[in-house]
Amino acid sequence: MTPIPSAANLARIQPAATDPDLLRNFCIIAHIDHGKSTLADRMLQLTGVVDPRAMRAQYLDRMDIERERGITIKSQAVRMPWELDGTPYALNMIDTPGHVDFTYEVSRSLAACEGAILLVDAAQGIEAQTLANLYLAMENDLAIIPVLNKIDLPAAQPEKYAEEIAGLVGVDPESVLKVSGKTGVGVEALLDRIVETVPAPVGESDGPARAMIFDSVYDTYRGVVTYVRVVDGKLNPRERIQMMSTKATHELLEIGVSSPEGIPTMGLGAGEVGYLITGVKDVRQSKVGDTVTSSSNPAPEALGGYSDPKPMVFSGLYPIDGSDYPILRDALDKLKLNDAALVYEPETSVALGFGYRVGYLGLLHLEIVRERLEREFNLDLISTAPNVIYDVQLEDKNWIEVTNPSEFPGGRVLDVQEPVAKATILAPSEYIGSIMELCQERRGELQGMDYLSADRVEMRYMLPLAEIVFDFFDALKSRTRGYASLDYDVQGSQSADLVKVDILLQGERVDAFSAIVHKDAAYSYGVKMCSKLKELIPRQQFEVPIQAAIGMRVIARETIRAIRKDVLAKCYGGDISRKRKLLEKQKEGKKRMKTIGSVEVPKEAFISALTSEQGDSRKK
Repeated sequence: MTPIPSAANLARIQPAATDPDLLRNFCIIAHIDHGKSTLADRMLQLTGVVDPRAMRAQYLDRMDIERERGITIKSQAVRMPWELDGTPYALNMIDTPGHVDFTYEVSRSLAACEGAILLVDAAQGIEAQTLANLYLAMENDLAIIPVLNKIDLPAAQPEKYAEEIAGLVGVDPESVLKVSGKTGVGVEALLDRIVETVPAPVGESDGPARAMIFDSVYDTYRGVVTYVRVVDGKLNPRERIQMMSTKATHELLEIGVSSPEGIPTMGLGAGEVGYLITGVKDVRQSKVGDTVTSSSNPAPEALGGYSDPKPMVFSGLYPIDGSDYPILRDALDKLKLNDAALVYEPETSVALGFGYRVGYLGLLHLEIVRERLEREFNLDLISTAPNVIYDVQLEDKNWIEVTNPSEFPGGRVLDVQEPVAKATILAPSEYIGSIMELCQERRGELQGMDYLSADRVEMRYMLPLAEIVFDFFDALKSRTRGYASLDYDVQGSQSADLVKVDILLQGERVDAFSAIVHKDAAYSYGVKMCSKLKELIPRQQFEVPIQAAIGMRVIARETIRAIRKDVLAKCYGGDISRKRKLLEKQKEGKKRMKTIGSVEVPKEAFISALTSEQGDSRKK
């Protein structure tokens, strides 16, 4: 169990592809804050792939936003050398996100591995998202290594939680490894266990080359950098490769492994994980899930790709400065390469101009994408209130799909189907009453409840997705003092009594403020938006009514009073009829202005009204 000093040395000693029997591909799956990135740091140090002077906390979290929030957003692959019983092995590790919104990142990482470390905080126990990722790993037939982290904490209960994990995975509690990512205790034993437990990759070394693209990033100078897992055959530098979905061919300018910085090698063989650089700047030519093969000896059929992620939440994204629209289009193209779960299409709004309708996997995903666009591409953006997809049946029995409140049909509709999700909530048993009360308020139905231990309970609810994606998690955390964890999975749709609430300014609809809500919540939404806009919209020369309406029926109203000029200031005494004449003249002018004037809504009002509607989606 001796680390080899430098991965760069390993690449120079073994410039050709490594023997598949000496490879181990694994990933780390866990809930947020259970110590994945810290454990990865200790592994990097122990295997000697990072120089001590260059070492920093959360080394694999490259983005500023990841380091600020303390969460992993992007999966990161790294190759590490490790020696056991005198045999040098190459370990390919993928550090995955833990948040429910980034499950698609995790699923792609699992497809590139043969084993997974199931990491659980020894002070908190298994969480809902950990369970979801564990089931994903089991579906992929991965070798599971259960590990308890943070055993150095005073509140740690390793024996109690070892039994809980052992019951889930089906192993003996004694075989659950106990480590500390912070101090490094038990990490060497874990690396040895990986070599012993995770099976070597299986593939045809002599067959036609086939490699699965599991990630891509855009480099300003080098173009698209594609990360692949080679399944069959071998890829060599300077050979021509072909993308099997588009039939596009490119020359391989560089091929290598991430350790954790890119190290060029003389090729990648079956079972290896590495990167390819072709110098291509067109981001659409490197699609996640595509199969790469050799142009001279192409494979007969492609590998099974990943299932496309289905967006859960839609929101409009508009540049504050209309001239930034082409920059936003290019920015979304480049971000799509880095975030395969992003879906978008152009749309226009009467109030906000040209923009995009963007689909996200959840509210945190929405927040991260918007922040990355603003930081990395220097854009100022407005995002409209998020909403889910509805299916609406019209009077002629036809169904239409509604992703935007402006698409909701006027007049009579026969049925509205909204997506529902199966939510799994894990919490201490003392909070059962609070959780039930919250779920009933959000139109939830209890499906079942199991005790994982004497003081921890798993509750399963069917909830409308629209109720989950906005502020459900914040409310859940508040009612359980932060102890509850949530995971959800969309399970079809159900009929619901939903209506579209329009906001009218001086009788004209403002599409950006429209929302599809449940009939029982329509009045409160209307009152809230009217009062908010009354504060945000500056006073005009004439009186402006703000109304919330369902169809033609107004359900709430506020009025912005007119700015009045003191036309009597020049009157010093005299007959009252002169004053009355001036006031009547002003009144006629105000009336005329009201009929021909338009309400100017400043951009700041849109930003304040729409962002405060979305709330604050903190990390789960």
